[in-house]
Amino acid sequence: MNTVKVIGAGLAGSEAAWQLAQRGLQVELIEMKPHKMTPAHHSENFGELVCSNSLRGDRLENAVGLLKEELRRMDSLIIQCADAMRVEAGGCLAVDRHGFSALITEKLKNHPNITVTAQEVTEVPAGPVIVATGPLTSDALSEAIGKYFGQDYLHFFDAAAPLVTAESIDMEHAWWQSRYDRGTADYINCAMNKEQYEAFIKELVSAEEAPVHGFEDKNVFEGCMPVEVMARRGFDTLRYGPLKPVGLRDPKTGKEPYAVVQLRQDNAAKSVFNLVGFQTHLKFGEQKRVFSMIPALHDAEFVRYGVMHQNTFLQSPKLLDRYYADRRNPLVAFAGQMTGVEGYVESAASGFLAAVAMAAKVQGRELPDFPRTTAIGALGLYISDESIENFQPMNVNFSIIQPLEQRIRKKAEKNLAIANRSLAVIDELKAKGV
Repeated sequence: MNTVKVIGAGLAGSEAAWQLAQRGLQVELIEMKPHKMTPAHHSENFGELVCSNSLRGDRLENAVGLLKEELRRMDSLIIQCADAMRVEAGGCLAVDRHGFSALITEKLKNHPNITVTAQEVTEVPAGPVIVATGPLTSDALSEAIGKYFGQDYLHFFDAAAPLVTAESIDMEHAWWQSRYDRGTADYINCAMNKEQYEAFIKELVSAEEAPVHGFEDKNVFEGCMPVEVMARRGFDTLRYGPLKPVGLRDPKTGKEPYAVVQLRQDNAAKSVFNLVGFQTHLKFGEQKRVFSMIPALHDAEFVRYGVMHQNTFLQSPKLLDRYYADRRNPLVAFAGQMTGVEGYVESAASGFLAAVAMAAKVQGRELPDFPRTTAIGALGLYISDESIENFQPMNVNFSIIQPLEQRIRKKAEKNLAIANRSLAVIDELKAKGV
């Protein structure tokens, strides 16, 4: 029996390895950690979350919530581990990041069909193989993939938010609440009045950035934009973005604050919190100086500062099919953010579909049909859409999923109808043994 190689044990690679192994294939999972680490890595475990501990919304009226439920029903390893390591975050699925990656690692290393190899891959292997080295692909492999396809990569940049200790947050200037009171008051909200916000913005836009080779604002992907870049786009940009006060009220005044910084728990013990929307590449000293201007964080203890790193992705519509496979060689596939899907859940979904399709090819079965009515299928069809002229990374959203035949006026009701239609398709595929 052929052994399928999976290169990279991030979310996409971990999901791919699991799905292949669960279908009876022998898998060699090759991960360069701990042999070689990157500045964004802090652990030797698989499935390490770098940018945030949140897998975003968990409601079916939300496209990423639908994608999670599709994966859950298809026995996704990533969603299974996320559910097991869930921490409260209102309407979002957030996890204890260390427990999450440790559980993924344990399950993969203990699977009888998976062999783990710790080494850096510097060439694209002959198939069957799934390359899922993600946004932190090593320089050597990145160059090798470029040569394999005979063209250059595209690049964008990603940023991670800082973390602070819970005990260092001044709760005299903060309170617990979820926006619109959804969930169980899972966020710490740090209010700012107009004068405090003005002073904060003034320092933020002029703070000194860490040197990042080749960084320009136009290269920043909107979904993970550094907070200082957003601030430069206009005085009120943050108040209509991550610092929006809508749906929140300060219990001391009973009124909506001028601006609010939200903190979300980063571990199950609620001892560490991340600054929501505060991805940044400011110098560490500048982060301490400027972010401490937030009243509740005047004495904040930073256990990790934000970091900036380069992401790499393919011109997938020209190169890959709907199953994330090379159009020229269907036994060589790619998965994760390098294909142009953006986000943790989307990366896992790409690994899932690439693996399910690869298993069918190797075992001589018919390829599964995940149509555009499903979120999993819509993502694969998006990254392989040759009509796209200016291809950019994309989070899952309802605009790429096939619309309903009937018109429903209310957005939430329409989205829920799309979700229910999708899940009926997923259940049919599951019943067929996909």
